Amino acid sequence: MSGVPVVCDPDQTVAESLRETLSGVARVFVGLERLQAHLSTQFVEDTIVFGPGVGEAEAFALADYMRVHRPSLGVVLVRTEVTTPLLQDALRAGIREVVDHRDTLGIKAAVQRSAHLSATLRDQSSGPQVPAQGRPVTGRVVTVFSAKGGCGKTTLATNLAAALADRGRRQVVIVDLDLAFGDVAIALQLFPARTIADAVPMAQSLDAEAVQAILTPHSPGLSALVAPVDPGSGESVPPSLVTRILDLLREQFDYVVIDTPPAFDEQVLAAFDASDVVALIATLDVPALKNLKLTLETLDLLRYQKEKWRVVLNRADSKVGLALSEVEKTLRTEISAHIPSSRDVPAAINRGVPIMLDDAKHPVSLSIRQFAERHVISAPAGAKDRAVPADLRNDRRSLLRKRRPRPV
Repeated sequence: MSGVPVVCDPDQTVAESLRETLSGVARVFVGLERLQAHLSTQFVEDTIVFGPGVGEAEAFALADYMRVHRPSLGVVLVRTEVTTPLLQDALRAGIREVVDHRDTLGIKAAVQRSAHLSATLRDQSSGPQVPAQGRPVTGRVVTVFSAKGGCGKTTLATNLAAALADRGRRQVVIVDLDLAFGDVAIALQLFPARTIADAVPMAQSLDAEAVQAILTPHSPGLSALVAPVDPGSGESVPPSLVTRILDLLREQFDYVVIDTPPAFDEQVLAAFDASDVVALIATLDVPALKNLKLTLETLDLLRYQKEKWRVVLNRADSKVGLALSEVEKTLRTEISAHIPSSRDVPAAINRGVPIMLDDAKHPVSLSIRQFAERHVISAPAGAKDRAVPADLRNDRRSLLRKRRPRPV
């Protein structure tokens, strides 16, 4: 049975207004005591919407209790003013989202997201799905990396995520791990209320609901966990938190696509550790190919499985005097995908729309979709390497400090 939302506010007029915002489907409770009495006997609700008249302490206490005793019941908090301290306190208490009372579309969207998460949690509570090979079903993680900037890394990551989402047929999240200068939010024309930095205060108690609360929806089937707005905030995101976030996301999404900075750091290594596929992107110029070769050598040195690597050549039809056969010979690695160059790509970026969604039949879109189908959807998952032993992680980080590729 699908869940329903309930609205609670001590002011009848405010409560009815929130009910109308939710298209009249919510049940209204004027006063917290009546709501608590109802919740003690009824279990069909999936979301509580607390209006501005409900005190924060009362809302936090109920959300914290429900997170433990009834995790499929979410709480959305509507406030007259949304501040960063309020968001942090709310997330710690287990409230899924905090929305400004004037943002009626935002309130409705928050309740819809909460309902989706509640349905997922109810499904999970009935027991994990176990396929023939005997392991629980989890999402696949794809990391897009280049040791040189300007190769089209973010463009590939965002369009790959859109291709995998397939307009809502699958649930996909893109994570921006370029913590200092991430461009995913700009590329997707997002205006996030929260970023990955909001997970830092909850690091010790981070759970599925908290991660869902810091995501930003983009289009059917596609959400984003964006980089901090302030470049300095990224320094507070430790690799252990990145690992925890990715573990939680892969339990909730079919695919997790990770955009990365153009450098090896410990957050990027955490992404590599969690990945089933690592897409290494370069262009047909000597500096980019030199950095790609160094990247391949470094991944080999760090003992990452070669079966996961996929070399993607962007703007592969550029006439610059480098033959593709010579490139493969130099790299000693097969090129998995050739993405053509097109002026339509930067035009789409400037509009904030992935070309995959703007024109699904465009040559660039077709090449990215083909890569997704051949090397992400159809490729065998690298599950056996997901639980990376601590000593191997430590060895990788020690080796990285000794040999860190220098982007040019």
